[in-house]
Amino acid sequence: MKYPIGIQSFDQIIEGNWVYVDKTNLVYRLVTTTKTCFLSRPRRFGKSLLVSTLDAYFKGRKELFDGLMIAKLEKDWHQYPVFKIDFNGVNFTEKGNLEATIEYYLANWEKIYGETPREVPMGKRFEQILSLAYQQTGRRAVVLVDEYDKPILDALDTPLEDANREILKAFYSTFKGADEYLRFVLLTGVTKFSQVSVFSGFNQPKDISMDNHYEALCGVTQVELEHYFAEPIANLAEKFNYTVEEMKDVLKMQYDGYHFGSGLLGVYNPFSLLNTFDAMAFGSYWFATGTPSYLVYLLKKHHYRLEEIEKVEVTEDVLDSIDSEGTNPIPVIYQSGYLTIKDYDPEFGLYTLDYPNREVEEGFVKYLMPFYIDK
Repeated sequence: MKYPIGIQSFDQIIEGNWVYVDKTNLVYRLVTTTKTCFLSRPRRFGKSLLVSTLDAYFKGRKELFDGLMIAKLEKDWHQYPVFKIDFNGVNFTEKGNLEATIEYYLANWEKIYGETPREVPMGKRFEQILSLAYQQTGRRAVVLVDEYDKPILDALDTPLEDANREILKAFYSTFKGADEYLRFVLLTGVTKFSQVSVFSGFNQPKDISMDNHYEALCGVTQVELEHYFAEPIANLAEKFNYTVEEMKDVLKMQYDGYHFGSGLLGVYNPFSLLNTFDAMAFGSYWFATGTPSYLVYLLKKHHYRLEEIEKVEVTEDVLDSIDSEGTNPIPVIYQSGYLTIKDYDPEFGLYTLDYPNREVEEGFVKYLMPFYIDK
């Protein structure tokens, strides 16, 4: 089996015969029941692959979806003008980088759909480009924003934090003025900043981050694990002298346990799973990719006592959004994947948070705590 470690392009995975866990039934539900939405998931959980899948779907690349669940659901396969924005790979602590990145996308789109007045704000230019795309294609546009929050997270506690936030707020306000030209909008990120901070310039997107319908949109469920990865599970069991059922229990304890809604549907960390199957060895693969600097910054800024991180009870509004000026770092710890929902009390609306699994618990002590203390 070929494991797509580091491959985030849907077309490359399909055309290269890499393992693909079919989420296209959820993709179809998403695009047919929502218009403007937001999804928060921890890093390396498949957000970029989701964006790439949507990109291929809205471009009408039917051949890529042969044999997948959506092939039985979608009959039309229209081609829409797709505007994809990816804030990964840019250092937004340097002045001017955010404006330059947005300008890069606008200039490329203008080569396709026509020039717009340069003297107007970037948001208005984007709105005009969306209008031109609608006029020329007869189809409303699709906008996909990957890691919408990176320009803010990079600049936390720097002079650029407020500037980057205001630039994004103005740019995202496009979606309000361009509503008649839009078919679908998705913004993904690790954190959900408060509505006042970023999203106040346009109609509040539907937040599907804790929607029970989309708990499994990113990540791997137990059913998917056993269906798609029966062979590597058996190989691991043989290597470590376990039965297959015993190996499933080990994998569950090590990498399962993430819950993103009150339905408490468990999902595995896909990055750690793929690396384990590829290397035929267990490891702290997710943690080894690095500790987010913004998390360390918030923990230290608010002098949070790390020994209090287990079995925290909170209401949904606490988990819903963060603000860098707030005093409670629990929302960002949860949204970053270091805590997850372990129980839900519907009578009082209380969520109990704890470590998702052994990898996170051990990694927290091994990687994060020393970094937090030493710095």
